[in-house]
Amino acid sequence: MSAGDGLTGDGRADAERPPTYEELFEAHRRRLGRLCRLLLADPQESQEVVQEVFLKLHQAYASPEPPSDWSAWLTRVAVNACHDRRRAGWWMRFRRYGERLDEATLLAREASPEERAIGEETWRRVWAAFRRLPDRQREVFVLRQLEGWSTQAVAEALGLRTGSVKSHLFRAIRRLRAAAVGSGS
Repeated sequence: MSAGDGLTGDGRADAERPPTYEELFEAHRRRLGRLCRLLLADPQESQEVVQEVFLKLHQAYASPEPPSDWSAWLTRVAVNACHDRRRAGWWMRFRRYGERLDEATLLAREASPEERAIGEETWRRVWAAFRRLPDRQREVFVLRQLEGWSTQAVAEALGLRTGSVKSHLFRAIRRLRAAAVGSGS
């Protein structure tokens, strides 16, 4: 994936033409779905936010001056849309309860019975600590640690200074690490 358009070099979009809406959609839909799911912890809300993001992509794609870096733009729009949902507060009262985040299957392989027995309590503590993280710490953690973005890219996407990104990340990791060893948050 290139930083500018998020597309791979497999011939879907060459250097002379911008990526199509469909190419952008295919290149980013899973990543944005995962990002929104982690920030909102609700599958239905996440899907709705991703739909809103792609509606805004459709509008921006047709604008006379589209963004030069679609990946960063889409991430920023998704994070802002998640902020708006959390700020509104109404969605928490009316949201449909789906699969809980701590019950979602996130492992690539099946754990042994012993690993499951040992790890279930740790996972519960870590997910509970993750959900209790302040919004900004959660956003920084997801983008930096789970999405693999550089500190500078996270700072630009969230409108922060790199020092603030580092501080938020340090605090988030400290809380999650404390939860993993069982000493609380």
